[in-house]
This record gives sequence, structure tokens and C-alpha cells, in this order.
Amino acid sequence: MTTTYMRVQDDGTNCLICGARNAVGGAQCAECSAPLALVRDRNDEQTQQKIVTILGDSNVGKTVYLGFLLDMLSQRASNYTCVPIGAHSINVQQTVISHMAQRMFPPKTPMEADQWYWAYYQICKQTKNKQEWLDLVIPDVAGESLAAELANPNTFRVINSLTGKSAGMLLLLDASQAANGSSGPDFFGVKMLTYLDAVNRADRRSRVQMPTAIVLCKADLCPECFDDPRRFTEVNLCRLWNLCQSRLGNVEFFACSTVGSLAYATSPEEDFVTTIPLHTALRGVLEPFEWIAKQL
Repeated sequence: MTTTYMRVQDDGTNCLICGARNAVGGAQCAECSAPLALVRDRNDEQTQQKIVTILGDSNVGKTVYLGFLLDMLSQRASNYTCVPIGAHSINVQQTVISHMAQRMFPPKTPMEADQWYWAYYQICKQTKNKQEWLDLVIPDVAGESLAAELANPNTFRVINSLTGKSAGMLLLLDASQAANGSSGPDFFGVKMLTYLDAVNRADRRSRVQMPTAIVLCKADLCPECFDDPRRFTEVNLCRLWNLCQSRLGNVEFFACSTVGSLAYATSPEEDFVTTIPLHTALRGVLEPFEWIAKQL
């Protein structure tokens, strides 16, 4: 008697970000370079995966913000329970904490999408009556890559797909530059919201309803930003403020800082100044995420 075995053919994995079908065993999506581990490492089919995107211009502090945010969540800040899915999810947190402990900022995120940090966490908010679990995917998008995508849409397909699939967005802007009269953060914010409009194919008669947190970073250099972030945006980022009022139906404003004091160093062999974070002093890091999480 001959026994016949049927072999089930695994024909690949659908990318969580762009939906492209990938070959068996692939580590990254062939179309957008997102890690396929975001799909393969999932161990709870009952919760829905949500993508929260942190976007900001180059040198605004996205990597530092994300690393400290994840570290606070992993230490049960504000009664959150945070469980990383896959060892790769811890890389950004470890990089930021280890560098800042040695009084160094972490290295800049490379432009190549296949070298970005991707954090995949299961997060639980503990209340008196119940536990609410959420599968959260947060990428660390390079500021230079985002600038290239804004200048020429579809240069980075992963950014286009991320923006279209995001359940919430944190838009990081440099408050210190805005307070000093620079129009750079204002124009960047306007470009970003205009891009969001285009990706969502928003109807001009209705507003984009995706929860959007405008996060004013480096607010330690302009303490008045903490007093009233909304008023600070209206005065110092008036173009962005007007566009938020007309195009966003669910937006809130926050101020945050991660560094308590800075030093500046140079040497006879170098012709540039290096910024050194002397110590960390976290303020306003968790609040924007809490506001987003309550609406997911």
C-alpha cells in the first residue's frame, strides 16, 4: 500500500505596508523594503494591527523621541504594558538609550528604507474595569527620505503607503527654530499636510479625520511653548495653523523636550561643532501618544 502525502505550498507573504506579495523566506518587501517580520511575528490574530507614523524634518529628533517613548512604555509609564514583538523591535530603544547614556546623540537614520528601524509592540492600557490591547507598528522614517518624497511623490513608495495606511500621525516640528523666526518648520508642516491631503484623496468639502498630533520638539529652548502649544503654533507657525483649521478634523498640539542641557565641543583637527547632550530631562513625550492611542 502506498501512502500519498499532500504538500501545502507556501506562496509567500503579503507586505503589511504596501500589500505586495513576496517570495517565501524574504526578509524585506521587494517593493517598499518594509520588514516582512511585521507579518510573520504576529502572534495574536484577535487584535488589529495599527500603524502610527512619526514624521518630521531632518534633525528634529524623531529617533530620540521614538526611542524614549518606547522606553517609557516598556517601563509601564501611565499604566501601559508594552510587549515587543520580535527582537528587531528593541533596536531603536536600545540605540537611543545607550547613546544618550554616553552623552551622544544616536546616528542619523539612513535614507535607505531597508535600514530604518521598525518597532512592533503589543500595548495594553490598564483601566479599573478592563484591559485594552493594541498591536502597534511605528517606523523611524529618515527626514531626508521624507523631504525627497515631498519634493517628488512616489520616490519612496513605503512613505506613500505608510501615510495612506496610518491610523494616527505624530508630526514633529522644531519649536526652537520657529521661535527664532525661521519659516522652515512652518513650510515643512504645510508641505506634510498637503501631502497627507493628496495621499488620502481628501474631498475639499470635508476634513481629514485621522488623529494628528502636532508635536513641538526642543521646547526646552523656548519654555513659553509649554505654556500653550496651541497659541505658540498660531503665532509662530501661522501657515500651518491655518491649514490645520481648514483641513484637519482631529488635531491637537503638544510641546515636548528630551534633553535637559547641551554642550558644544570642537577640536583643532575638526572644522565643525559637535552638540553634546549633558543629561536627559523628559517632558511631554508620552502625552501625544496617549492622545493618539485613545482614539485608535
